[in-house]
Amino acid sequence: MVLVASHGEKDEAENVVDFRGNPVDRSKTGGWLAAGLILGTELSERICAMGISMNLVTYLVGDLHLSSAKSATIVTNFMGTLNLLGLLGGFLADAKLGRYLTVAIFASVTALGVGLLTSATSIPSMRPPQCDDYRRKHHQCIEANGKQLAMLYAALYTIALGGGGIKSNVSGFGSDQFDTSDPKEEKAMIFFFNRFYFAISIGSLFAVIVLVYVQDNVGRGWGYGISAGTMVVAAAILLIGTPWYRFKKPRGSPLTVIWRVLLLAWKKRSHPYPDHPSLLNEYQNAKVSHTEKFKCLDKAAIIEDNAFANENKNNSWIVSTVTEVEEVKMVLKLLPIWATCILFWTVYSQMTTFTVEQATFMNRKIGSFTVPSGSLSAFLFITILLFTSLNEKVFVPLARKITHSIQGMTSLQRVGTGLIFSVIAMIVSAVIEQQRRETSVQKHIQISAFWLVPQYFLVGAGEAFVYVGQLEFFIREGPERMKSMSTGLFLSAISMGMFVSSMLVSIVDKITNKHWLRSNLNKGKLNNFYWLLAVLGLLNFMVFLFFAMKHQYNVQHRVKGDKELENFNDGKVEDLENNWIAEGKMEL
Repeated sequence: MVLVASHGEKDEAENVVDFRGNPVDRSKTGGWLAAGLILGTELSERICAMGISMNLVTYLVGDLHLSSAKSATIVTNFMGTLNLLGLLGGFLADAKLGRYLTVAIFASVTALGVGLLTSATSIPSMRPPQCDDYRRKHHQCIEANGKQLAMLYAALYTIALGGGGIKSNVSGFGSDQFDTSDPKEEKAMIFFFNRFYFAISIGSLFAVIVLVYVQDNVGRGWGYGISAGTMVVAAAILLIGTPWYRFKKPRGSPLTVIWRVLLLAWKKRSHPYPDHPSLLNEYQNAKVSHTEKFKCLDKAAIIEDNAFANENKNNSWIVSTVTEVEEVKMVLKLLPIWATCILFWTVYSQMTTFTVEQATFMNRKIGSFTVPSGSLSAFLFITILLFTSLNEKVFVPLARKITHSIQGMTSLQRVGTGLIFSVIAMIVSAVIEQQRRETSVQKHIQISAFWLVPQYFLVGAGEAFVYVGQLEFFIREGPERMKSMSTGLFLSAISMGMFVSSMLVSIVDKITNKHWLRSNLNKGKLNNFYWLLAVLGLLNFMVFLFFAMKHQYNVQHRVKGDKELENFNDGKVEDLENNWIAEGKMEL
């Protein structure tokens, strides 16, 4: 569950309509039936994205004969673009299309992209000649050429476009199916978010266990074909459910508000500040209290004489309101935390690239069965599910008793904990890789691939804290009417983490003259790259700590009174939360 601060009066509720544009009949629309149909779309998107990203590097290195560094860059750029395009999907939905139409269109785009990928990996002419072990050891394999890679790139970035549009809207569209003014539906919406996270984790597990096995042992075309079929079915189910959905009309993108405030503040930079903030436009009617931070932005709300003369006081391209200015300030306050979360996702991206590549140089046999290298990522998602459950059942209740806060751990404490896990993960990864290489080179023995489980475990535990904490932070601390923008910032942090990984790989490859990151890991020094990430992670954590300690939350919820404390200790937190919601002390 996510708590959010209240910033004064709530905005007027959006008009909710059915698919014909009429006011909804709540007995026939929304609820779990509609939400469940929508949830299937994100489940399918996650199956596609994880089924591709978690095993793509083995195809690029083994079948297309690309270097490990180049392959890792392709994978991280793909995942980075997918998350970055979530901003585009959110903008289109908010500004014009609405969430339903955006999800439907981009689900179709995703299905098209996976279909292209199926063709690109199935057509023999789209791959270079096969390479035997001797030529592979002596780096004499022929790399895929530009034409062969062109179709692959077209497929990947079509999938990225579709996936980004789905990710930024499907959770919001699902939550639209519940009426927060109805206590029963509001309670159900809490469970929707829990089940949403559970569903995407289950989808990821299915992808790395079943689809990766099919890709390695049956054929890439079959593996990606199943993903394409899953996406087509999900898109069809989404469309079939149209009569049962509730729709919220688009209200315009918050990006426009931000751009407008920044532009007006720049245009009026030479204007003197008014004698008192109450002279700013709509000060008395502001839904967000005026603050002194980023005071230069206040100039966007300065009322010029000609604004009165031309009766343009309400023209938002001439003068902004105090509410709009304060909302932009709140977005700017998020940026330092956003920036210090990026490196975690850089560490996370190693689990889809070099860690998978490590597994190919290790003993993956259980009896006569050989575990696909990409399937070892299952330990990552199992750990995420484990720690998500422990957070709700153990860590948060314990923290609630200690802090007397309904959150237990603050969102930034969660993020900080996750960052520490990521640093430890890279230290462990470096030690294990050094031991693996020395044993392989000196003793000609492949150690068990299950030695990779500790780094999967540590990164998975870190994600369970960072993912929830970061998303909660952006939603709680962001402006009330900019929740889509807050979600977009969260996705963009993941995206930037992937791009930073690609950048680091390229820089390290160039500086070390390709000695650290080689296709044959036994001749490289991957452990040094992991040590580099550990050092950068530690420095990043110290910067995060500086900004986290300075950050002031919008609202601090404290538990007052023995009766409420009893509810915490007796496990009746849900009843207490519902009471607080009813009293207006907190909202979802």
